[in-house]
Amino acid sequence: MANQSDSSCVHKVGFPPRRSLATDFTRGLKETFFADDPLRPYKDQPRSKQLALGLRFLFPALEWGRDYNLSKLKGDIIAGLTIASLCIPQDIGYAKLANMDPQYGLYSSFVPPLVYAVMGSSRDIAIGPVAVVSLLLGALLQNEFDPVTQKEEFRRLAFTATFFAGVTQAALGFLRLGFLIDFLSHAAIVGFMGGAAITIALQQLKGFLGIKKFTKNTDIVSVMRSVWGSVEHGWNWQTMLIGSAFLAFLLAARYIGKKKKQQLFWVPAIAPLISVILATLLVYVTRADKHGVQIVKKIEKGINPSSVDQIRFAGSFAAKGFRIGVVAGMVALTEAVAIGRTFAAMKDYQLDGNKEMVALGTMNMLGSMTSCYVTTGSFSRSAVNYMAGCRTTVSNVVMSLVVMLTLLVLTPLFEYTPNAILSSIIISAVLGLIDYEAAYLIWKVDRFDFMACMGAFFGVVFTSVEIGLLVAVSISLAKILLPVTRPRTALLGNLPGTLIYRNVEQYPEAIRVPGVLIVRVDSAIYFSNSNYVKERILRWLREEEEQQNANDLPRVDFLIIDMSPVTDVDTSGIHALKELHRGLQKRDVQLGIANPGAVVVEKLRLAEFIELIGQEKLFLTVGEAVIGCAPKVSEDV
Repeated sequence: MANQSDSSCVHKVGFPPRRSLATDFTRGLKETFFADDPLRPYKDQPRSKQLALGLRFLFPALEWGRDYNLSKLKGDIIAGLTIASLCIPQDIGYAKLANMDPQYGLYSSFVPPLVYAVMGSSRDIAIGPVAVVSLLLGALLQNEFDPVTQKEEFRRLAFTATFFAGVTQAALGFLRLGFLIDFLSHAAIVGFMGGAAITIALQQLKGFLGIKKFTKNTDIVSVMRSVWGSVEHGWNWQTMLIGSAFLAFLLAARYIGKKKKQQLFWVPAIAPLISVILATLLVYVTRADKHGVQIVKKIEKGINPSSVDQIRFAGSFAAKGFRIGVVAGMVALTEAVAIGRTFAAMKDYQLDGNKEMVALGTMNMLGSMTSCYVTTGSFSRSAVNYMAGCRTTVSNVVMSLVVMLTLLVLTPLFEYTPNAILSSIIISAVLGLIDYEAAYLIWKVDRFDFMACMGAFFGVVFTSVEIGLLVAVSISLAKILLPVTRPRTALLGNLPGTLIYRNVEQYPEAIRVPGVLIVRVDSAIYFSNSNYVKERILRWLREEEEQQNANDLPRVDFLIIDMSPVTDVDTSGIHALKELHRGLQKRDVQLGIANPGAVVVEKLRLAEFIELIGQEKLFLTVGEAVIGCAPKVSEDV
């Protein structure tokens, strides 16, 4: 390999052209907020064309509406009717989770889906109240006002929170800050959803067992204490019989639907409505309500009344509503975007996350003015919508019209619906939120991710939904910060017969170069980790020197840092590199830098670090660094 030491074979590190501060700032801003280049279609277009494109961006219905036909309408009608049969009983049950009267659940499946149908970009999402957000909203509102004794204040705060949830979602979309929701990791979401499912199911024991006095807390200890504390006098056997029988029916329908998804997807979708009809008839005929079976009672007829006058935009109500709305809005947004991306990938089309946020925010703002509480994409309904063959968001319109018909005509029929059947429907629905397979995969792949998953899960189950959410966010942020503050480093060795240098732990056959210590830093070097990187490299050097003294090996004369993975360096990082260089000089060890990126090498030059170590100590590859620093050693490798 003597010919490899020829200086003509050694390439030099290139320096990028100098850019002004304004250019750097503009480029960084564009990549952060406009990575998808949304203004590209508008370039060189006349004003009329730009206006048309802008309207299509805000209202995607104008885009797909041009190609809409009877075939697509047929698919959307079938899908809309199918998800309507599922949403009506769910809406009544989810309203109870939010501590709202049943009609507010139905209201929330009337106006918001119509708004989303015009503005939403997902073809498959079915809009309405969902279990997790309903429970979260109900719990947060309950901390401020009692839903029984302070009903008016509770409802007013609910609409105020819904308005600010919409404002939060729309603002994130308009300001193109959608990347913020990605800070909640998939593992944390899996744990949070699983914990919320357990909590929701436990909350339904009140209606399932016919208990009248029940704890307002959501943690498992308080709930189980309340359940077993009323076992002698609080349980109603008729209620338990109704709940158990129909829960078994719903689980059986769900099992059948899973076994034959393509042919029988409609079975678990229609089962809740069938259960409500049969249970209502049973209670009406037997008058079981006279024997302790709790029923829904009267549901207000008519479509959504205006609630604009109940929203507070200033004062303590606004402050509380804003705080609750931001939390509920972010959770609802995370769920909707995750669902939208899932089905978009299955149908191979692109989903604009920022556009989705604007649509969801607008529908919640308008919903808050029409007696709706926070709505989002429902996974169970969206799955049914997809399986039923929906083609566009018109399926949401069909569902909304069915809900409108129910509000105008059919609500009196639900008067004798037992609470037990609603509890059974919710229990069967939320079981799908417990993703055992995903949790097991997380355990196999990444134990730290599993800690995040379990932290969120136990936080929800043993404390509260909001604490569980806080734990999920905290662990997700810790997962981001830990690699930043304690980046990985690796010792590199030469793969025999090549100029390739790799991690000696990953490639045991890699040969360490005598007299040369090669370290790779696997992260940007910032103020948060610069001291650690410096100390870790010096520790590698100390450990190498100890081994050399013990085994009578040649001393280390050269330290080469492979900067291939280093994407950036700040002033603290450069200061740490200078301190490292001074420390190496005291040990009579020369420092070489291999393959710094354009941003890194430019900053090193501006900080005069390259002048400090000498430009001849800057190399394109680790192999060339070894040749340049220790040509005699490299000939023997």
